[in-house]
Parts: sequence; C-alpha cells; structure tokens
Amino acid sequence: MRTSLRRKATVNLLALVVFVFSVFPVYWMVLTAFKPTTEITAETPTFLPTNITFDHFRTAVNADGFWLFWRNSGLVAISAVLLSLVVACLAAFAVSRMRWTGRRAFILMVFIAQMTPWEALLIPMYVIARDTDMLDKLPMLTLIYFMVTLPFTIVTLRGFLNAIPAELEEAAQVDGCNQFQAFRRISFPLLAPGLLSTSLFGFITAWNEFAFANLLIIKNQDQRTLPVWLSSFSNTFGTDWGATMAAASLFMLPVLLIFLALQGRVTTGVAAGAVKG
Repeated sequence: MRTSLRRKATVNLLALVVFVFSVFPVYWMVLTAFKPTTEITAETPTFLPTNITFDHFRTAVNADGFWLFWRNSGLVAISAVLLSLVVACLAAFAVSRMRWTGRRAFILMVFIAQMTPWEALLIPMYVIARDTDMLDKLPMLTLIYFMVTLPFTIVTLRGFLNAIPAELEEAAQVDGCNQFQAFRRISFPLLAPGLLSTSLFGFITAWNEFAFANLLIIKNQDQRTLPVWLSSFSNTFGTDWGATMAAASLFMLPVLLIFLALQGRVTTGVAAGAVKG
C-alpha cells in the first residue's frame, strides 16, 4: 500500500515538474506582454502581475504589416490543411479499401516520408523553388506545408478507415450506391474525429513553421508570414521586449483557442487513429 502511494506521489511530482517547465516560458511571455516597460527592464523580476498595461498590444497591432502577415499565415495554413485533407482522404481510401499492386510499398514510403527530418528538405526545396521561379511566393510555401503534413494525415485517416467496417459500405453498394458514393455517405461522416485531429495538426504545423518561410520568402517582404515577421520584431522596435512578447502572445492565440475548443475530440481522434490503424 505504501509502495503504491509512494509510486503515485513520485509520478505526480514528476508530472508537476514537467508541467511547470513546459508552461512557465508561456506564462512569462504573457506576463511580460502585460508588464509596463519599467518592470520589464527592472533588475529584480516580478513573477506575479502588479501593474497591467495594454500599451504593448497596441504597439504590436499597429506595427507595419501586422494584419498583412496575419492574413498571409492564415491563408497559407488553411489552404495547406484543406489540400492535405482532400488528397489524404482519397489516398487513405485507396490504401484501406482497395487492393492493388504496390500498396504495401506505398504505405512504407508514406511512413518513411513522415519520419524524414524537415531540415533535410530545406536545400532541395530551395533549389526547386528557385528553378521553378517560385521564390518569394506563398503558393510554394503552401505546397511545402501540404507535403509536410500529408504523410501524417494519410496514416491517421487510414487508421480510422480501418476501424470502420467495410460491410457498411458494401451494404450501401447493394442499395445502389457505387464505391465512391458509399464512402462519401457512410464512411466519410464517421471520419470526423480523424479529420479534426489531422486538421489541427496541419494548422499548427503551418502556422508555427519558420525555417521554410524564412528561406523561401527572401525579397518580397509583403509575402512574409507571422513567424518570419516576429523574428525581426525586436529589431524593428529595438529593445521593446513588451511589444515583442505581446506580438508573440497574439500569434499564439488562434492555435490555443482552436485547441481548447476541439481538445476532447482531437485527443480521442489522435489516440484512435494511432491504435486502430
């Protein structure tokens, strides 16, 4: 009994330590965004809010290009997610419901693509963008994010499709539907948890990605995304760390709100897609 209690206490303590180390940087960022400049530059840091100000948020929102770069990030992230979902649904259907030569090799290649480090693709993607005259263009960035998120989306949706009995589609085909109609009317609505989890993963990936955006958007400053703009924010405003932290907090807000709204379904979707696949 005592051993069990000690084990639980140890696990809870470790979980608390991990939680504190994970959350504290975010807490400090948000706290700094609300602090007056005098408290930010003070020699003795304060860990609890005393005087709250919104001046740093006004500075961030009124900065040149803030809303333009916000639009660019949203456009690229949403387009990459939608494109990935369409292609992944068709690919997952082909892998899960059809039998064709090379299917196992295709699945293996998808897993290999998923495990490939993104950094290994930086130089090849730059060369492709340069040779196709796609540097400094958002469509190229959208295609890269689509390519990066596609393997995970295929694997997850394949797991969900494998968990849906094929007999349901076969019964619909007996009633007069063709194979695609049976998938669209029967299986597709049941993929909602998987679609939500993969959509959130793809959106977070595209929204936060910095390396490809910084490498491919070089000259045309109007095509920059928020992470690239945020990296130069402190240079634009000198030592205005309050405005920098305010901009970072606003940058984090969309993903946080979406995750909180879909948290239950997304957690269930990821777990089910991983286990049932």
